[in-house]
Amino acid sequence: MTERRPRRLIVGITGASGAVYGVRLLERARELGVQTHLVVTPAGVLNVHHELGLDRSGLEALADQAHSPNDVGACIASGSFQTDAMVITPCSMKTLAAVAHGMGDNLLTRAADVTLKERRRLVLMVRETPFNLAHLRNMTAVTEMGGVIFPPLPAFYHRPQTIDELVQDTVERVLMMVGVDTAQPQSWQGL
Repeated sequence: MTERRPRRLIVGITGASGAVYGVRLLERARELGVQTHLVVTPAGVLNVHHELGLDRSGLEALADQAHSPNDVGACIASGSFQTDAMVITPCSMKTLAAVAHGMGDNLLTRAADVTLKERRRLVLMVRETPFNLAHLRNMTAVTEMGGVIFPPLPAFYHRPQTIDELVQDTVERVLMMVGVDTAQPQSWQGL
C-alpha cells in the first residue's frame, strides 16, 4: 500500500481587510495535518500587522513553508509541484483583477494561474463592498475559468456568539470546499 503524501494547500494573503481569515486558515490547516505554502503580499503584511498585531515572521511561522511574492521560481510556480488547492484570503480587488486577466506578475498571481491551468480548486475570499461593475466582471471571469468566489459572509443559523465563531465557521466551510474531509463546518439541520 502506498502512503499518501500530506494534503498541500497554497494560502495567499493580500492587503484587503479580513486578515483573520488567512491566519485562522493557516492555524486550522496545521491542526488538520494539511501542509501549507504561504505567499503574502507587502500590503498583506501591513494589514496583518494592523488588524492582528502580527509581524511577517510571526505570520510565516504559521505556515509549513513561506515564499516571497517576488520568488517566481518557487516550487508553487509550477504545475509539476503537486498541490491540492489554493485559497487567497483575504483577496483584494487588485489580486482578483490580476487573476481574472492572467497577470502572473508575482508568485501569488502565478500560483493562482497555475492552480487554474492545472484544474485544481482555487478559492478567492474577496473582500470589498459594495462591488462595482469591474469587480463583478472579474468575479465572473474567474468563475468561468473554474475558480470559486467565496466572500466571507457569515452564517447566523447556528447562532454564533463571538466574531471568532463566525470566522471559524467560514474557515471550516472553505476547508471543506477545498477537499479537507476532516473540516467541521456548522451544517444546517433544518427547522
